[in-house]
Amino acid sequence: MKIIKRNGSEVTFDVAKIENAIRKANMEVPEDERLTEREIRFASLNVTDECMEAGHTVTVEEVQDLVEDQLMALDHFSVARKYIIYRYVQNQKRQKNTTDDKILALIECNNEEVKQENSNKNPTVVSVQRDYMAGEVSKDLTMRSLLPAEIVKAHEEGVIHFHDADYYAQHMHNCDLINLDDMLQNGTVISGTLIERPHSFSTACNIATQIIAQVASCQYGGQSISLTHLAPFVDVSRKKIRRSVYAEMETIGYKASPDQIDTMVEKRLHEEVARGVQTIQYQVVTLMTTNGQAPFITVFMYLNEAHNPQEKHDLALIIEEMLKQRYQGVKNEKGVWITPAFPKLIYVLEEDNIHEGDPYFYLTKMAAKCTAKRMVPDYISEKKMREYKLSRGETEGHGDVYTCMGCRSFLTPDRSGNGYDNVAKAKNYESGKPKYYGRFNQGVVTINLPDVALSSDGDMDKFWEVFDERLELCHRALRCRHDRLRGTFSDAAPILWQYGALARLDKGEKIDKLLYGGYSTISLGYAGLYECVKYMTGKSHTDEEAKSFALSVMQHMNDKCAEWKAAENIDYSLYGTPLESTTYKFAKCLQKRFGVVKGITDHGYITNSYHVNVREKIDAFTKLKFESEFQRLSPGGAISYVEVPNMQDNLEAVIRVMQFIYDNIMYAELNTKSDYCQVCGYDGEVKIIEDDGKLVWECPHCGNRDQSKLNVARRTCGYIGTQFWNQGRTEEIKDRVLHL
Repeated sequence: MKIIKRNGSEVTFDVAKIENAIRKANMEVPEDERLTEREIRFASLNVTDECMEAGHTVTVEEVQDLVEDQLMALDHFSVARKYIIYRYVQNQKRQKNTTDDKILALIECNNEEVKQENSNKNPTVVSVQRDYMAGEVSKDLTMRSLLPAEIVKAHEEGVIHFHDADYYAQHMHNCDLINLDDMLQNGTVISGTLIERPHSFSTACNIATQIIAQVASCQYGGQSISLTHLAPFVDVSRKKIRRSVYAEMETIGYKASPDQIDTMVEKRLHEEVARGVQTIQYQVVTLMTTNGQAPFITVFMYLNEAHNPQEKHDLALIIEEMLKQRYQGVKNEKGVWITPAFPKLIYVLEEDNIHEGDPYFYLTKMAAKCTAKRMVPDYISEKKMREYKLSRGETEGHGDVYTCMGCRSFLTPDRSGNGYDNVAKAKNYESGKPKYYGRFNQGVVTINLPDVALSSDGDMDKFWEVFDERLELCHRALRCRHDRLRGTFSDAAPILWQYGALARLDKGEKIDKLLYGGYSTISLGYAGLYECVKYMTGKSHTDEEAKSFALSVMQHMNDKCAEWKAAENIDYSLYGTPLESTTYKFAKCLQKRFGVVKGITDHGYITNSYHVNVREKIDAFTKLKFESEFQRLSPGGAISYVEVPNMQDNLEAVIRVMQFIYDNIMYAELNTKSDYCQVCGYDGEVKIIEDDGKLVWECPHCGNRDQSKLNVARRTCGYIGTQFWNQGRTEEIKDRVLHL
């Protein structure tokens, strides 16, 4: 069994240390008030048993809490008092500087908490360490000086989560929907160099990857681009190639027929499209941005976004190549094709690609094949999104279709009715057309819903009272995020604010006008709806008797967002938080505050957003239909999934799920497995087993447990992770039941 020290390092649990700590406190009281050696041993073994049953790797603080409980249970209050005083004094000493120890532990690669914080960062690499080191300093500054004490306390206790505190000291925001069209068509500037409109598709792809890298280094969340913005350059290349072919024919004196010319042109064009897509694929996975990881980029594939038939044809060509190359994967260091984490792909299901016989159904079949092997693309239903996302003046069924920013954060529909009157000064502004590209999200604060329920002790009136208090706390924390961005000069990130990614503001101009009126959003996150409802009603929210309460909780959060928005002209929006490391943090905090409550706090994780609990048996179609009601009440972003086995030999079933998504839910994905053992070559599912109280990954064929020699890809939060996960998230992955 392991224990996590205060600096984040993980060591073997030693019961002798507990016994010695009790003895020290014991010697501080009169002899007639002391514990016997037998009582010391009894208390220590009880603590050991509770640690083994905790379901996660315990921290030193948790162990000390258990020791206090045991001393008081034995009625040795004077010893408990001495133990608490000693603990308090030592804690005061540590408060003077905790950052140094964390950074040193990080550099020596024994800070388990940081090592498992981000499933797409390798903390043994110096560039990642550098980012984490800066993050620890920034977090320390944020918590000591920049945030109100009540928010810091709530964050530390797991009542709320103030996301990305390691970037808060800087004037940075969360995620973006890149206006790639403006940057490519009208030029941009990268590192002081003017980049003009490209003269070929391959050049446009190369510039796009440079933009992606620059943007990723100026914000901390996800970003998205649309392949539609690259599609016009296919015809640019087509015309360029045609001129070249004619010139070659003239040089050799050969008079080719129009059909021969067309064949040669299209062959070379396909080769260029393949090279361009490969540039995006390989550049993205090999780029290392200033935050120590590949850019968190989502690529949007939506045929009906094209402006004319020729552009749609060319867009289909790009999508086909993107799917083909992603199906193939990328080679690992051993030369074996594996599943990369990025770019994340989103494929829009629409009326001309969803059924057999539709003109673009061949692309949907390719998407299904790719999903079965590589877990992407994910799917947006054009039909449902047009029902939900209504800009000013639009009616249900005739709304807007656009991509999320990164894995799930969605912009609110354009409420201006006129593209916000081009407040961002974009050069591709179209009056009267809803605007999405160039907008962004300011940041996220998440409420811990199970904590609200447990704090109410099951009293429904008290629940709503506590809920409102916690929501107001989140509101104040979100205002901190907003106010931190106010007054930011465009010079802070020229690629974003001056050169087209989000705006074309003047040098020295403040970004404030982009923070109001709905141009950008700010997100109230939520987590653990299942556990919240389970505690308050005794039933899962899939039960009809509990469902109405679950929906009322969702509606209440939406109502609060609307209330704040009306008062402040800031687009607050409800967001299904993609908990990664925080699912473990929230679970540990709940256990510390409320103990182990069966079915609520007895695991090392809590359920993401509105999702059906991972342990609950439910079929794929029922799950998607059920969650669609909750997804609609999560307009700031959410994604649903179904867990499936290897589906490569059952693509008909994959397509059936996709067709169900089209008719029933706006945004969903299929989770499968994609693993490889570098030791023995096994390419099936790498298993999770328990060893000495810790969950570890093991090749079922050869027993290899060396993570550096295992390629494991799992979707955990709407995106794929490949660098493994903390114990809480690993437990959640292990507990997942199949839905198909």
